Amino acid sequence: MLIRDPRPEDEAAWRRLWSGYVAFYESEVSDEVTAATWQRLLTPGSNMFGRIAEWQGEVAGFTVCVLHPGSWTLTPTCYLEDLFVDPEARGHGLGRALIDDLVRLGRDNGWSRIYWHTRQSNEAARRLYDKFAEADDFVRYRLSLP
Repeated sequence: MLIRDPRPEDEAAWRRLWSGYVAFYESEVSDEVTAATWQRLLTPGSNMFGRIAEWQGEVAGFTVCVLHPGSWTLTPTCYLEDLFVDPEARGHGLGRALIDDLVRLGRDNGWSRIYWHTRQSNEAARRLYDKFAEADDFVRYRLSLP
């Protein structure tokens, strides 16, 4: 297993996984947004970054994160927006390794915290996430703007 930065040649494999991730959440993301997200992941200095999990020599998982300032901290906060592992590669510790990688990056770079959310019904993911942090009692509101 290897956790690393995405490379241009990973695009097809990442898009395959991204498509699975979006389908899991019963959602749709336009090709335009998907392409822009991929480009942000490759752009040095972007506040959006990603990590790739390789397993058995193949791209098998990813994270997409947004690093931003916070009003309650002096150092950056990392929002783990997306984490996905290929269903064929699950059970081998890739999800844990991806989060461990972010924890290491955060400590090495002086981030104040990492946060994320998932559906309450996503029991498999929650079993992993509960090993890292306790879920809080906040309720998420999302207002889409036209």
